[in-house]
Amino acid sequence: MHEAPRPKKVGSWYAVGALVAHYRKKARLTQEQLAEMANISVDTVRSIEQGRLALQPDRAEQFDELLGTGGALVVLVSKLPIRDRVVQFAQGLVDHEQEAVSFLTYETLVVPGLLQTPDYCRAVFDYRYPALGSERADQWVQARMERQLIWQRDRPPVGHFILEESILRRPLGGPEVLREQIRQILELTRPVHMGVQIMPMDYTPHAGLSGPMVLLETPEHERLVYLEVHRASFLVDDPEEVSYYHHKYAMLRSQALSCEESEDFLKDLLGES
Repeated sequence: MHEAPRPKKVGSWYAVGALVAHYRKKARLTQEQLAEMANISVDTVRSIEQGRLALQPDRAEQFDELLGTGGALVVLVSKLPIRDRVVQFAQGLVDHEQEAVSFLTYETLVVPGLLQTPDYCRAVFDYRYPALGSERADQWVQARMERQLIWQRDRPPVGHFILEESILRRPLGGPEVLREQIRQILELTRPVHMGVQIMPMDYTPHAGLSGPMVLLETPEHERLVYLEVHRASFLVDDPEEVSYYHHKYAMLRSQALSCEESEDFLKDLLGES
């Protein structure tokens, strides 16, 4: 087991921020002047230049226009990998996620990111502590939506999800946001290579009481397990340990509602059965 690597201070966004600062100085503008021209706070400009806040595509386009850089920032941002646009402790997962051939996911608290709607995702980030700034929350939502493009591959990965019933009873973002989220779960798990099972709240004890997990298989058929707790994450690659989690997941599948029963359960929540 090893902790997911954390980016060093010389990572991509520090390089992007340094380039923004270079172009700003070349245009003979202060941070305060650029902030006023872009109608943003000077703290946002400072955070971007220091690499603490990612430069989103729409902001890059705006800066290119204001600084007369001929689209250079837009091109640079478009070439950065998705891993550089997600929260640091999840980057170990994203590195493998974009090429994985299968996902087996058990979740206990919120709908998994690969199934979330934008509104539900934003609600998850809005409840985050310490609080995120609005611009950073927007960029994390956008990055999570980009991660979901894996379902649109010519040969999409196999996806299976076991969700605790309590997730679907917790109205993050409000009742309508939750309803739309449930509809999206039904839609995304309809194809033959996808599946969802619900673990009812009265099914205790069961094999997942130790917490959530994501089991991945790489194109080279290496099996990995991703575990996350608060602001830390781990990738498990030891075969004996990975086997343990696969056995646990198999037990969870046998204990949860079947895919057909789970679909009926979700439709009941929507009043559509």
